[in-house]
Amino acid sequence: MNDSTRGRKQRQIGERWRADYAVDPAASRGRLIAEPPSATRSEFQRDRDRIIHSTAFRRLAHKTQVFLYHEGDHFRSRLTHTIEVAQIARSLARALGLDEDLAEALALAHDLGHTPFGHTGEDALDDCMRAYGGFDHNAQALRIVTRLERRYAHFDGLNLTWETLEGLVKHNGPMLDANGKPTGRYRERGVPLAILEYDARHPLELQRFASGEAQVAAIADDIAYDAHDIDDGTRSGLLDTRNLREVEFLAGLLDEIESETPDLAAPRLVNELVRRVITRFVEDVIVESRARLATLAPQTADDIRAAPSSIAGFSPAFQRADRGIKRLLFQRVYRDEKVMRMRAEADDILRDMFAHFFAAPNQMPAEWGEGLEGADEARRARRIADYIAGMTDRYAAAEHARLPARNTAPGEMG
Repeated sequence: MNDSTRGRKQRQIGERWRADYAVDPAASRGRLIAEPPSATRSEFQRDRDRIIHSTAFRRLAHKTQVFLYHEGDHFRSRLTHTIEVAQIARSLARALGLDEDLAEALALAHDLGHTPFGHTGEDALDDCMRAYGGFDHNAQALRIVTRLERRYAHFDGLNLTWETLEGLVKHNGPMLDANGKPTGRYRERGVPLAILEYDARHPLELQRFASGEAQVAAIADDIAYDAHDIDDGTRSGLLDTRNLREVEFLAGLLDEIESETPDLAAPRLVNELVRRVITRFVEDVIVESRARLATLAPQTADDIRAAPSSIAGFSPAFQRADRGIKRLLFQRVYRDEKVMRMRAEADDILRDMFAHFFAAPNQMPAEWGEGLEGADEARRARRIADYIAGMTDRYAAAEHARLPARNTAPGEMG
């Protein structure tokens, strides 16, 4: 093979097929603050790299997924979960002809706004902020990437492309209906103010679906949750193969594995189960999504945004499997007595800190507390929420431990 032929083959290997309905980085709607293009990266590769190098992304390494940081080194953190979601999102995007870099960027950014101590922390902070617009991790992720990160000389945030911001905000579907009224999870309390304020400056088309890339990142999150919570649940001792057989889908996979490899050691059995769960769900999403795309016949990425329903999803059979796994995890893992006790402690930590800093904002580091003494309550509350939401589990526990007159019993997290 001569050098010319070798060069052509290398270029062919590096090129990716992109369908007409994929988002084209060369046709991006741009950034809020215009920047010259990169000489070496596409717009979405640049977004991905900015997310990876952000402070908020690094903090995910020490934020709870389900089991708290001191439970053990082998349980998932927000960071390991995020990496798994990104891998699944890229696989789905590649199979469907979508832009892999945008799907990966959205997967890497989807949990940036989460508080310490998992969903318990979000619930506690949302309750503390109820009088001031509440707390929503998607809205907080938007605040992080558009305001709170302070890495660049000429702008706050990461100055990501419109497509990445759109996908970050709307990956679970439209936020407004055709009449401009909140829909889905926002129907009762409305779209978070942070999203509405940003949308007023840089419209994100809240009444439409996000791109196909955002949709596969969202369903990749579901797949990763199902698989790794089975793994962590068995590792913790809260699940065993007898429990797993309560879900028909999992029982079928266990029968397959045990038929092919009898007497497999329990850890290997669970690892093989998790691998097959991911594989089967990914394969199902590819088949189902291709069928939906064939029906819709989109010619552009905007055709997917304007569609009446999502193009990425599970088949009815796998929707049932997904519900069965989540039901099992809820009953056997998320509501376990020990997990609930640790969640109650985490709830106390965040509520104590919020109350303390609300009364004495100068007790926060200068960069957070400065200028809040005479500020209105809503501004003060939001700044405190920004500070607490950015904490890792360890830092939150340490901050709580230094508060005066805390009511933490010996041996508890604070």
